[in-house]
Amino acid sequence: MRYRSNDGDLTPIIVLIILNFLVYIAVNIANFTGGSIMQFLALSRSTFFEYPWTIFTYMFTHQAFFHILFNMLTLYFFGQFLNRIVGTRIFLTIYFIGGLVAGLVILLLSPVTSFTIGASGAIFALGGALAVLTPQLKVFIFPIPVPMPLWVAILITFLVLALIPGVSWQGHLGGLLCGLLAGWLLRRRVRIIL
Repeated sequence: MRYRSNDGDLTPIIVLIILNFLVYIAVNIANFTGGSIMQFLALSRSTFFEYPWTIFTYMFTHQAFFHILFNMLTLYFFGQFLNRIVGTRIFLTIYFIGGLVAGLVILLLSPVTSFTIGASGAIFALGGALAVLTPQLKVFIFPIPVPMPLWVAILITFLVLALIPGVSWQGHLGGLLCGLLAGWLLRRRVRIIL
């Protein structure tokens, strides 16, 4: 199958970004007013059976401004490119299944008392799929001034984030593996025209 969408529809990416910012605003308004809704949105082994919907809501939840900013910028760049290559239905499937698989890996491998939030697992799924579908695509990682293949950039980013205390390497790993598998399944069906 030869695929290259001509419309470049940004609607699904913009909707995801808006939803993430709405939840971010709600979380911070609740914190500002002395309440907290985080325990109803964040994913944790200690509360999952009480709040099973958190396997979905955690991927829309951010508390720190730079966390949501970097995630949404990456979602925009990976999302608009992958959406153009595979179409909206497959893009959204990779995003949501990647986020859910990341959530399952978090539940299996994270400490019982840890709480995980953020869209990173779903975004790593997009990056993993792109790394397989466009392995020679060149990108820059700040502050490295030389272009590198996308797959190298994603691997470096994963390793750096895995070394930062408090960052869910488990979620990143689950999303990345899901995206790599999706890209591998799609690469025989999709011929990229760059």
